[in-house]
Amino acid sequence: MRLHYSVTAAGFWIGTLLPVVYLPVILTGIDSISRLSLFVGLLALHALALVVGHDYSGSRSR
Repeated sequence: MRLHYSVTAAGFWIGTLLPVVYLPVILTGIDSISRLSLFVGLLALHALALVVGHDYSGSRSR
């Protein structure tokens, strides 16, 4: 139970803060396959984090 809560919390916070990482990638340009792969990987990680963290109880008002 405690591990589930920790994984959910990590997913929530990664999903919340990961878009900050997009900015440098976009500003430096997606001009190569490696940059495109990085950007697509970040998007996939963000989607996974949102799915894992959507049940985090700390994100709801009480």
